[in-house]
Amino acid sequence: MSKQSYTLTINGHAQELRAAPDTPLLWALRDGAKLTGTKYGCGAGLCGACTVLVDGTPARSCTLPIETLEASQSITTIEGLAEADPDHPVLKAWSAVDVPQCGYCQSGQILAAAAFLKDNPTPTKDEIWDAMANICRCGTYNEIAEAIALAADLAQGDAR
Repeated sequence: MSKQSYTLTINGHAQELRAAPDTPLLWALRDGAKLTGTKYGCGAGLCGACTVLVDGTPARSCTLPIETLEASQSITTIEGLAEADPDHPVLKAWSAVDVPQCGYCQSGQILAAAAFLKDNPTPTKDEIWDAMANICRCGTYNEIAEAIALAADLAQGDAR
């Protein structure tokens, strides 16, 4: 397929990218926009390493064709979350709990957690565990759950 021009709003900035219509957003971000924080994991939308936010909703970018996106939609990557709010409660909690081991899945985990807490700012432990749908090969699920709970507390002004 021949490349076409697409204008996407990525991390608050309009960017023109050239890609084949069926190019997954993941590769448009990594190769076209040079934003390498979004990772390739399984290529089938199952693991969540490629999670970005599209209009605030987690999306698996490895299975999302660029042709399905519109310039009016807001795409947020891990770089955009950190750029917009370096003191974001999820980022602070991830650091305080020291969540990552290898770190490969963490950008997807962080974005999924940020979206979850935006929709559910005071989750129970069971809600946190139910919401964790991304895979971590290192098995840091306890740390991830702890960080999400801490981020909720930080956002409410109740640092532990």
